Amino acid sequence: MRPLTEEESKAVFGKLANYIGKNLVHLVDRQDEAYCFRLHRDRVYYVSEASMRLGISVARPNLVSLGTCLGKFSKSGKFKLHITSLDYLAQYAKYKVSAPLPPPCIYLNSRSKVWIKPNGEMPFLYGNHVLKAHLGRITEDTPEHQGVVVYSMNDVPLGFGVTSRSTVDTRKLDPTAIVVFHQADVGEYLRDEDTLF
Repeated sequence: MRPLTEEESKAVFGKLANYIGKNLVHLVDRQDEAYCFRLHRDRVYYVSEASMRLGISVARPNLVSLGTCLGKFSKSGKFKLHITSLDYLAQYAKYKVSAPLPPPCIYLNSRSKVWIKPNGEMPFLYGNHVLKAHLGRITEDTPEHQGVVVYSMNDVPLGFGVTSRSTVDTRKLDPTAIVVFHQADVGEYLRDEDTLF
């Protein structure tokens, strides 16, 4: 387990900034306890410094996990967020996607949110994209290609994705058009349990 290099840090912070924006400061400079990012077997962990000091006493081959796994570096050096980072993405999310409310309508709000209907929850949890037919409502200022967190009706985070269109463009789409590209969902805990950790 080692600290991230400068290039690795740029990749991780760039991906996190796409979802939590300026709230990345709250993730890095916490007031309750000091936290850090560590790399172990191509996976990036977000761990408290106290736990990290205890983890140093475990031999590297014997250490399976420590802290929260935020994601993994591919062999080509690209960073991919894992579903295990959902708790932090949901807590500091800049733009939220939530589930169901009445027919599609536009709302102005300081935080962009998209609600999906209950019939859109299961397809999303099976790894499919969010279609316009599954939208309940969307806020005015959600830009195109912005990272969003997908919530259920009860404000339970279901996963995260990237918007395919801006709010203005979403109004013109047909019901089968994709509005949010699927990135990860909580169903991966079951589908990918062998390779997740």
